[in-house]
Amino acid sequence: MGRRSKLTDAQWADIERRMLEGEAVRALAREFQVSEAAIRARKSTQVEQIKSVANQIVATERAVQALPIPAQITAHNLAAKLRAISDNLASAAHYGAATAHRLNALANSEVAKIDDADPLKSGDSLKGVMVLSRLANDSASIALNLLAANKESVQKLNEDAPPAPTVDPSKLSDSALAELMAARAQA
Repeated sequence: MGRRSKLTDAQWADIERRMLEGEAVRALAREFQVSEAAIRARKSTQVEQIKSVANQIVATERAVQALPIPAQITAHNLAAKLRAISDNLASAAHYGAATAHRLNALANSEVAKIDDADPLKSGDSLKGVMVLSRLANDSASIALNLLAANKESVQKLNEDAPPAPTVDPSKLSDSALAELMAARAQA
């Protein structure tokens, strides 16, 4: 982990805002008594991304304004429908994944009913596992398709995620270690 910043989150937000307004990094570094490199490392990429998005918004607004009024209305209505479709698909994916999770749990409970010595005697349980597993897979299809369609974004999110904290069991008290082990067993 890097060293903690001597600036607060509010100060960093102020630096970002002022960079977007065109203030020089050198002047900001001098005022906040941090290095230019620290500001560039923390804010330059984000500021450039914000500027790029802002320029895209302006270009889109100009393109819409160049259309005749009826076409502007149609474009706005189409954009609203596309946002609604996106939101609804994301919700469907969420509910489908939750349904798949529940169906897989039910299939797992059916697996426990299968006789290990002679699994073919447990025909009803085997059929139940098969049906529940198939339903779970079908329920997960929307979520899986959305993930596949956004594979690059998902990979970037996973790369940017902070690493999970590690715990040295030798430094834990007996009660804390028991608590940790119980939590892992439940997960």
